[in-house]
Amino acid sequence: MNEFLKALQVQRWDDHRYYHHSRINQSLHLISALSFLAAYAMLFVDPVAAALLSWGVAMVSRQSGHFFFEPKGYDHINQATHEFKEDIKVGYNLRRKIVLMAVWALSPLVLYVDQALFGLLEPHADARGFVHNMSLIWLAVGVGGLLFRTVHLFFIRDVQTGLVWMTKIVTDPFHDVKLYYRAPLHLLRGELIDPRHAQHSAPA
Repeated sequence: MNEFLKALQVQRWDDHRYYHHSRINQSLHLISALSFLAAYAMLFVDPVAAALLSWGVAMVSRQSGHFFFEPKGYDHINQATHEFKEDIKVGYNLRRKIVLMAVWALSPLVLYVDQALFGLLEPHADARGFVHNMSLIWLAVGVGGLLFRTVHLFFIRDVQTGLVWMTKIVTDPFHDVKLYYRAPLHLLRGELIDPRHAQHSAPA
């Protein structure tokens, strides 16, 4: 268990120091984290609303921070190129995220091909029914994306790395609130880049 928790700490540290320099990105992650936590609360009560909130708000805000606001030049603090960071990323790097977000954006099109999705869904009769079925597809895309990369890591790394990454993803909203709750305040003060990246030391 100690080894598992240490590996989780390392993955979280690498994710923070390599991919969260921008205060805008951190602030968007805070919005994303709060949205995911609300979606977690709704998951067993209203999974359709949870899926809409998770993808429509939480994932869009989270990935927008990475795509549009995070610096992609040479990382002088960590002495790493953007290409190097992309290569060592355990989970979804930007290239994989583009594929995942494309699958999410295009997934509702299957309802135009087959409203029942091969008998898995009740065909929609109106816009409300379409949104309901689309949300269920989005929920499947989210779970599928998580499980696919976890199992993929089983083969290209090892089982523990995959399980640690899955644990990290599921618990990231809690951790992100703790880590980035002050980011909007720093941003309002005109601080665009987190200076703590130059002060942190890696976990022992």
